[in-house]
Amino acid sequence: MSLPRRFAVMAFGLLAGATLLAAAPPEPRVTRVLIQKDAHTMKLYAGDKEVGSYKVAIGPGGAGHKHREGDKVTPVGRYHVVNRGPSIYTVFMRLDYPNAEDRKRFYALKAKGALPASATIGGDIGIHGSPPQPVYKETHKEWDWTLGCIAVDDDEIKAIAKRVPDGTVVDIED
Repeated sequence: MSLPRRFAVMAFGLLAGATLLAAAPPEPRVTRVLIQKDAHTMKLYAGDKEVGSYKVAIGPGGAGHKHREGDKVTPVGRYHVVNRGPSIYTVFMRLDYPNAEDRKRFYALKAKGALPASATIGGDIGIHGSPPQPVYKETHKEWDWTLGCIAVDDDEIKAIAKRVPDGTVVDIED
């Protein structure tokens, strides 16, 4: 094959590849995140359509609502992503825990004496990557280890953070 013809074939191949890449539809904007604690799953939705699913690690505190700081329970309820940033867990997507319902429940438990007077409600609940220690990177989703957060793999949190804008609804169920 002559040099001009080789050049033409290569140029056509590059142009065709660029056209295919440009024609690929953008990933749909995520409008809701559903975390199911018992199933250890996080699903991303664009409207009613599921557009992503991940296995997750959560807090070892068990089912039900988070009652106080340090109980290691992943909260149950409706939250929103309020911000995100770099973290020792790669990316940390902060949720608006505690919300009004959480505060109401917390103060009712304190008033009944079900919680110590020194108990605090806590905060800093979010979705993040794996532990920073390399030894845990591959196996961290095999047990519940967070203090109440939701953990995915580092590459997953990077992709999720790009698709889930601040303000997105995050529903956490048992």
